[in-house]
Order: sequence, then C-alpha cells, then structure tokens
Amino acid sequence: MRFLFALILAAALSGCGFHLRGAGSAQLPYKSMYIALPETAQVNIWLQRYLSAENSALIVSDPKEAEAIFQQVSDNRQKTILSVNAQGRVREYRLQLNYSFRIVNAKGQVLVPPNEITLSRDITFDDSSILAKDLEEGMLWRDMNNDLVNQIVRRLTIIKPKNPDLEENE
Repeated sequence: MRFLFALILAAALSGCGFHLRGAGSAQLPYKSMYIALPETAQVNIWLQRYLSAENSALIVSDPKEAEAIFQQVSDNRQKTILSVNAQGRVREYRLQLNYSFRIVNAKGQVLVPPNEITLSRDITFDDSSILAKDLEEGMLWRDMNNDLVNQIVRRLTIIKPKNPDLEENE
C-alpha cells in the first residue's frame, strides 16, 4: 500500500512540472559568457561552478569569444553594530552585502543594465566565544556569497537582454 501511494505521489509530482529550484532552471539566453573578475574572486568561483554544473552557457577565457561579458560594477561588504548591552558591549552585528553587476557584449554595448542585489544577515556576539563567532561570521559570508550567485543566475535567466543594435538604429 505504501509503495502504491509513493508511486502515485511521484507520478503526480512529475506530471505537474515540479522540479527543485536550481535543477535545470538556469538556462541563460547566451551561448558563451566571459566573467570579468579575478580568478580568485569568490563570486567568480561560485558563478563558474554554478553555470558549469547547469551547462547553461559555455564559460570562455577570452572576452572576444564571448557573446556576453559579466562585469562587476560594485561589491560593498559592511559589518555594522546592530545592538549593545547595558555595559556598552556589542550584542549583535549586521553583515551587509551590496553587489551590482551588468552584462555587456564584446563591443561594450550594455545587454543587461546594472542590477543591484542587497543581502544582510544578523549575528549575535559574545565575548566569551570569540573564535566560534568568528567561524560563524565566516560561514554567514560564504552563505551570502552562495545566495548572491543564486540570485545573479536567477536574474540573468529572467531578464530579457536588450538588443543594442536595434536601439542604435532608432
């Protein structure tokens, strides 16, 4: 009976078009892409890894061969005090990430205008466990990087790129 129920549930889910977020959902409108970031930049590493896993666009090493060029406009990371206790010691911090990017073609014409993504996480602080809180902060920054790349890819799949050749003729 359980097997039959599981089979019916699997058939219903597969028939309705359900798929996990990130599984086959990253079909970019570009055949090839160049990421104009240093090779050691976290966003570059995560973006290449994500796009390679999805097979949505070929990542090229020469911008002249790319149909689209990913450019970082800004990357601001801040750690601000959110609250203090009665003794004036910090109780909470807010980690904030403001990232802006755009997509251009090999001629430098803008395909996707600058997009800004803002992420924030709150973290409690305790003087007695500084090392643990340092590790937790590092994990939160990595989580924010992962979330940032997911949002970039989702935006790139949703945003319809402009055709700069048509706009020049108008």
